[in-house]
Amino acid sequence: MVQGNPCRWSAGRINPSYDVSRAHTPYRHNVSTISIENLTKRYPLVTALDALTVEVPDGVCGLVGANGAGKSTLIKILLGLTEPTAGTAHVLGHNIATEGERIRQNIGYMPEHDCLPPDVSAAEFVMHMARVSGLPANAARQRTADTLRHVGMFEERYRPMGGYSTGMKQRVKLAQALAHDPKLVFLDEPTNGLDPTGRDEMLDLIRRVYTKFGISVLVTSHLLGELERTSDHVVVIEGGRLTRSESTKSLTSEHQTLIVEVLDPAGGNGTDTAMEALVGADLAPRRVDQLLYVPVTDSGTYDTIRDTVAGAGLGLVRLQRDRHHMTELFTQGSPEHVS
Repeated sequence: MVQGNPCRWSAGRINPSYDVSRAHTPYRHNVSTISIENLTKRYPLVTALDALTVEVPDGVCGLVGANGAGKSTLIKILLGLTEPTAGTAHVLGHNIATEGERIRQNIGYMPEHDCLPPDVSAAEFVMHMARVSGLPANAARQRTADTLRHVGMFEERYRPMGGYSTGMKQRVKLAQALAHDPKLVFLDEPTNGLDPTGRDEMLDLIRRVYTKFGISVLVTSHLLGELERTSDHVVVIEGGRLTRSESTKSLTSEHQTLIVEVLDPAGGNGTDTAMEALVGADLAPRRVDQLLYVPVTDSGTYDTIRDTVAGAGLGLVRLQRDRHHMTELFTQGSPEHVS
């Protein structure tokens, strides 16, 4: 569906006209690929999106939400497959209400469910999708080979897809989303059904889509650990409303905790003594076996712990950061039902 240089994907390796500046584009936090303002979608019995307003920056963005949170509805609206009840959105600078075709020309989509024809080979399928997207036959053939090579399916490209494993099918779906060289791809639960090794390989492929080729990614997943590893930014929606939107780095770093381990030279229970002393210093330690986990409240937390432990006559064996992961954060806070 995209127009422009049909060989850019293969570039860096075989095409001298490749846009190198795009392939190595750094993550730009102030650039929005998607801008949403008061987007609302009401059905007779439910409001799927409720005045959603959010900016999705360039890079890899994770879209988090439980079943029924509004993720699928949002993607359908952004793709132009359904109209919003109210509000507006811009994708790559284009208005969804008036420039839907232009948007679809520049977007690749990887659906969640298995929708591949079993009696067709990966090469035939990706080639067909590239042609449907507007690429000439020769360009589509070249891009089919390049994208299947990128996702690790080049050697298996002529086999009927009915004999593929789940992981192989997911790779083909990713290849067809990239075949027309989009500026942005929507990936819906791309690691569903994969074993740990396949999941890791898929996450690496997704990350490379942006870091190596400059294609922005909006990826949905119910596995928060995946999004932390892969995404630059995370958007959380619950009940059709925005609950959080921030960089992955700030989301995790703001919840830093210090691990404290002490030793009592007198042979007593130093952990109990340290626990009592830190509480007396207006800190909130949490004990796990012989370790204390102390939330960082400000830049002086380090000094407070060190001085308090020394003042209690204890030796400080360990004082190190234990950065929270997103899974822990959402277990402790909202949204409670996101796994």
